[in-house]
Amino acid sequence: MDKIEISPTNEMTTLINLFNVEPENLGELVDILEQGAANLLSKQSGYISSSIHRSKDGKHALVYSQWRSQEDFQAVRTNPALQQYFGRLREIATFEPISYEVSYVHHI
Repeated sequence: MDKIEISPTNEMTTLINLFNVEPENLGELVDILEQGAANLLSKQSGYISSSIHRSKDGKHALVYSQWRSQEDFQAVRTNPALQQYFGRLREIATFEPISYEVSYVHHI
């Protein structure tokens, strides 16, 4: 498996998306996100990676994804072929995708 690199020297766009969900729907949400990453998003131009995190309180999921550019990410948001996928997510969770650039990384 390839290692995901988080670095301020990368010229990519990072999407961090926090999903709020009822605990009884968390498993379904994570399943939809996993299937979406593997079967839909990964087929889109500029896609690099997705990491899906499930909260220990059962009320949130977080997606950290990397895209080649802001333009690639914006194209996905408006792609008519993906609207059914995004609609399914909206049926069970609330969320707001926000794009970022990495400004600093510290590790030992």
